[in-house]
Amino acid sequence: MASLVFQYGETRLTQIVCGVVVKGHWNSLLKSNIGSNLTSTTVNQVLLNLSQDGCRVSWAFFQWLESNLNHNHSLQSTWTMVHTLTKHKHFKTAQKLLEKIAVRDYLSSPSVLTSLVMTHDDPDLNSQILSWLVIFYANSRMTQEAIQVFEHMRVHGFKPHLHACTVLLNSLAKVRLTDMVWKVYKKMVRVGVVSNIHIFNVLIHACCKSGDVEKAESLLNEMESGFIFPDLFTFNTMISLYCKKGMHYEALGIQDRMERGGIPPDIVTYNSLIYGCCREGRMREALRLFREIKGATPNLVTYTTLIDGYCRVNDLEEALRLREEMEMKGLCPGVVTYNAILRKLCEEGRIRDANKLLNEMSDRKVEPDNVTCNTLINAYSKIGDMVSAMKVKKKMLDAALKPDQFTFKALIHGFCKLHEVNSAKELLFEMLDAGFSPCYSTYSWLVDMYCDQDNKDAVIGLPDELSRKGLCVDISVYRALIRRLCKLDKIVSAETIFNLMQAKGMKGDSVVYTSLAYAYFKSGKAIASSDMLDEMANRRLMITLKIYRCFSASYAGDGSILGFFWGHVIERGLISKNILKHIQELDVNS
Repeated sequence: MASLVFQYGETRLTQIVCGVVVKGHWNSLLKSNIGSNLTSTTVNQVLLNLSQDGCRVSWAFFQWLESNLNHNHSLQSTWTMVHTLTKHKHFKTAQKLLEKIAVRDYLSSPSVLTSLVMTHDDPDLNSQILSWLVIFYANSRMTQEAIQVFEHMRVHGFKPHLHACTVLLNSLAKVRLTDMVWKVYKKMVRVGVVSNIHIFNVLIHACCKSGDVEKAESLLNEMESGFIFPDLFTFNTMISLYCKKGMHYEALGIQDRMERGGIPPDIVTYNSLIYGCCREGRMREALRLFREIKGATPNLVTYTTLIDGYCRVNDLEEALRLREEMEMKGLCPGVVTYNAILRKLCEEGRIRDANKLLNEMSDRKVEPDNVTCNTLINAYSKIGDMVSAMKVKKKMLDAALKPDQFTFKALIHGFCKLHEVNSAKELLFEMLDAGFSPCYSTYSWLVDMYCDQDNKDAVIGLPDELSRKGLCVDISVYRALIRRLCKLDKIVSAETIFNLMQAKGMKGDSVVYTSLAYAYFKSGKAIASSDMLDEMANRRLMITLKIYRCFSASYAGDGSILGFFWGHVIERGLISKNILKHIQELDVNS
């Protein structure tokens, strides 16, 4: 081919190929050595020349090269074809071709995008194609790539289309990247994209995901001041947010506002309101809302929410009646419905009835999920039937369900209660291998088990045993052990673990020091307690509202002793003025 280029020159060779294509003598390219030796540069130039008279011939030739000459088009020639198709409004074909190369050729790379965009100086076409690229990556859950293309557009002055911005923001909101939602939104506004109802709905949805009521209300006000009127989705999202935050009256206010604005509530509206009532145990109001449903038909979610609500307020009879009602209306209970009833049966110790329900699920081809299995495992573990609990775990694995942290917690708790040390530790190691971090309660069960056996050496040696298994032992492990030993008044063992932790170069946090300081104070060792508090002050370790609440709840039975201890803490300035104000408000309200 080099000899052909040398013989004719690149420009002349391009003209020859264009002439052959325009005359329709394509098969001559198969017979000559020209067709089999076309370079990507020549093909790209031929496509550019042919595109001046429309896209029909260039698109046909593009496809012909692939099917007849097995030509692998370069990224540049494919980009040219996408531009040509877009210019002549063959949008669907252009999008399909763009999507074909989007993943294969790393189109989100800034350097690749720069080199491609520079070859075509039509800003409107570039904006169109790059907007499609943002949409494709966002819909493919390739959010990082979508953001890179968006950033390239912003930096190089290409205005992204409104739909592309909506899809990108929505993809970020779905995966709870709320901070990134606001960053992209601010940049979007700065490049001149004007928000519409869809953008605002996505933003309010992001607020719902993050639980930010104040921001959602601000957006609603901003919409209305800009004469963008909320629709059904807007109102439903606001109702859902209020119900999740326990703001029931605000949610009902939105419903009233909808109806006054001529937007009738749908079943999603009613389901959210009913959920809000059930969540707070206000079943009378939930049932009233259910009976008042108009213009919509109660669905599986409606009945399941009510059934779960009645189970939570210990009214299994009403829950079962509602299940019969939904079946009479042709609605089959789903796994979530069964899980609600199963949980209540297990809470009441009705394991036989729970198994009957499980058999019914099997007969109706309703597949159990992790919640189903964990509920049963927890029930068996509580009554010490670990054989049955482990059988359920095996069934989980057989059904391709993966045990989660709740599975492991229930099993570890069960074995610890039976003082089956090896089984409990084996599950702990399995839990860690599966990538789950044990919480305080998990370690506390192990500590309780060892203390019941008067085996303090096993507690002290637990961090090293975890290390020997190749597991990373961090402050959370030592914190849990020290905290539990202090609660059990095993101060010497707590001291030993504290010293081992420091010997390994780890420093205690506020929870560790507060636990030890209170344990000393309670046991009459005022000097040791004071030293701990002084060390906290020197290291500027403060007691947060969460720590205060946790300790106050854990040691609620200690009465005035705990009150005196908090007095010493406040004297040393270990609680900030802001937190102290919250504490005083809590004390007034309690």
